Amino acid sequence: MNEKSPYYLYDNRLAEQVLAVSIRDFRSLKALGDKAIAQLPEEGLNWSPEPESNSIAVIINHLSGNMISRWTDFLTSDGEKADRNRDAEFENDSASSAELLVRWEAGWKVLLETLQSLKPEDVLATVLIRGEAHTVLQAIHRQISHYGYHIGQIVYIAKVFRSGQWQTLSIAKGKSSAFNDRMRETFTGDKS
Repeated sequence: MNEKSPYYLYDNRLAEQVLAVSIRDFRSLKALGDKAIAQLPEEGLNWSPEPESNSIAVIINHLSGNMISRWTDFLTSDGEKADRNRDAEFENDSASSAELLVRWEAGWKVLLETLQSLKPEDVLATVLIRGEAHTVLQAIHRQISHYGYHIGQIVYIAKVFRSGQWQTLSIAKGKSSAFNDRMRETFTGDKS
């Protein structure tokens, strides 16, 4: 958009907001995954609820591989890098929890650094994923959805593994009313 256009400032503010909210959403997903993973012993990372299910270790490998592929040279190369071996991400490679956490952090680092480097004018730029054109906005939302799906799997698998020892990551059962009251009081000062 032309800088002299009356919509330029509005569009820039909207794009800045989109980028800020996207970064916040990705960080929120990572925090949820971090909290679930932190509740597990080493064997919990490689456990799966049934033979055809992925373990958390496999999901970590897949997310890390996807993040590094998608977000490296994000604006200038296809998001599906030639050196990525997606199929291998779904094989249990018996990595230690320390190795898995290094992979987890590496993927998130690439993603967050790339997002933080984007400028408002990049939001409507075109990027490719497996040859398919996406706006940067579409690519971001595609990945929020994809990562949210897998983070949900991580939380579920961790919760099933921990069972009675699971520490809830959201509002505890039967505690919605009390939570809503605390939130209302925090944000409005209303103690009703």
